[in-house]
Amino acid sequence: MEYHNPVLLKESVDGLNIKEDGVYVDVTFGGGGHSREILKRLGPKGKLYAFDQDKDALQNKIDDERFTLISENFRFIKRFLRFYGIKQVDGILGDFGVSSHQFNEAGRGFSTRFDAKLDMRMNQDSKLSAFEVINQYSEEQLRQLFYQYADLKNAPKLAKIIVESREQKEIESSEQLNELLKPHLFKGKENKILAQIYQAIRIEVNQEIEVLKEFLKQTEELVVKGGRISLISYHSLEDRLVKRFIRSGLFEGEPEKDFYGNISVPFKKVGGLIVPSKEEIERNSRARSAKLRVAKRI
Repeated sequence: MEYHNPVLLKESVDGLNIKEDGVYVDVTFGGGGHSREILKRLGPKGKLYAFDQDKDALQNKIDDERFTLISENFRFIKRFLRFYGIKQVDGILGDFGVSSHQFNEAGRGFSTRFDAKLDMRMNQDSKLSAFEVINQYSEEQLRQLFYQYADLKNAPKLAKIIVESREQKEIESSEQLNELLKPHLFKGKENKILAQIYQAIRIEVNQEIEVLKEFLKQTEELVVKGGRISLISYHSLEDRLVKRFIRSGLFEGEPEKDFYGNISVPFKKVGGLIVPSKEEIERNSRARSAKLRVAKRI
């Protein structure tokens, strides 16, 4: 399995401030790069649980008695940790978005580079795929999707083109979709905009924003006082949610103040925003848009 270098490896694991006998969770196992680094820093009594809903990731399982890989979506983190008798943990690491392996595996349909069936499911058993989004969503739903997740000014036009085209014939492959949309994208920027369109469809197919919110809400109860969360996002929507959650424990609005004007928040940020070095971006282009935020449970 071709899994590339984990992004911000040292920085994200440093962010957890690992205790040798602590219990940690890597909610986005993928190729296991972050997990291996955490295990290196744990003593014989430490424990690491990892989550990945993608069946391909199971082939990277680490043979170590301190390690448990849970083949589930991390939105169910509390439920599955409880199954293993774990109520609280010392730290959680998350590296959101799509793994390099998923992008490079042509048949999964995540990339604009290959002709593949419209799929984009991170969990291959999931019912909703990119095919349903493109062929069954209403024009209004598609427009919303391109506005919200890809920030595209010409979202109405793109949604209309897709709906008119599928009335003649279903859109089944990435090549069909690319050929249909390319003439309507800014010259010289076609590939960049197509990548944004694919990202929007992928976020919808995998409910990535809802999943992130459900997960973040559970960290409050799961992380012990003094424990850490270390979270890497690749998309401004995700990063905004993480930032707001760390700042106020909420995703929108302002937290309530007590009689003295103080707010009670679950986490306190540790350091500032961390982004990859120029060298890392040269080595691994996937790191380009990565943003790491670390916070401590208070």
